[in-house]
Amino acid sequence: MTGPGAGSERGGPHGGAADGAAGDGPGRGPTLPEDLLLLALDPERGKPLCEPAHLRYGLAGAALAELAWAGRVGEGRGGRIAVLSPLPLGDPLLDGALAALPGPAKGGQGGEIKARRWLRSAAHGIDELCRQRLEQRGAIRRESRRALGIFRYERLTAGPVDLAGPARARFKGALAGAFADPRDRTYAALVAAVHLDRKLTPGRDQRSVRRTLKRLVREDWIARAVQSAVQYDEAANAGG
Repeated sequence: MTGPGAGSERGGPHGGAADGAAGDGPGRGPTLPEDLLLLALDPERGKPLCEPAHLRYGLAGAALAELAWAGRVGEGRGGRIAVLSPLPLGDPLLDGALAALPGPAKGGQGGEIKARRWLRSAAHGIDELCRQRLEQRGAIRRESRRALGIFRYERLTAGPVDLAGPARARFKGALAGAFADPRDRTYAALVAAVHLDRKLTPGRDQRSVRRTLKRLVREDWIARAVQSAVQYDEAANAGG
């Protein structure tokens, strides 16, 4: 199995409540999905630095990675998610993601579901939960706007609590550490899978870094599934 493994110890650089602990207690750091959303936001434009739909797949993949580290899911056959345990973690965001997966023996599928299919179906809900959580933490402000007075859209601006700075620092630390930590490798692989690497490591002098990030995608089963969802959308848009 590549990428986050079943039974890995929780905690570490991306926060996350300990297995079975309350998920929103004071002092708990952002989960990986929240961290990725913070990293992707352009505070001046109030929009993600990458395609919003692609980022949503990345957030769902990040939630899946947290579940894998907690031993709740693992890599199944043929690009599937294998559900290993339905026990909740006490974190509303991660427990919602887990509840959206089939039970360990549901439907005669042995608790497995195609990863790309699940990412596409769970992406919107996980994105919304991340936004709600970060707003509650004071990290972002959500502003509803209308384009041309008709089309509603949302801007995400910086809130009074700076969590984006630490998110950027964690990514820079992962770069500096050559992704020695397994969690850092998954974090970086998700960044590359949604094409956020083009914004975070721009320029000709960063080409070797981007090649490394692309290699990390190939090595991580969750990041590969996210990349597959992104590529599916890109192919549909090109043909449409």
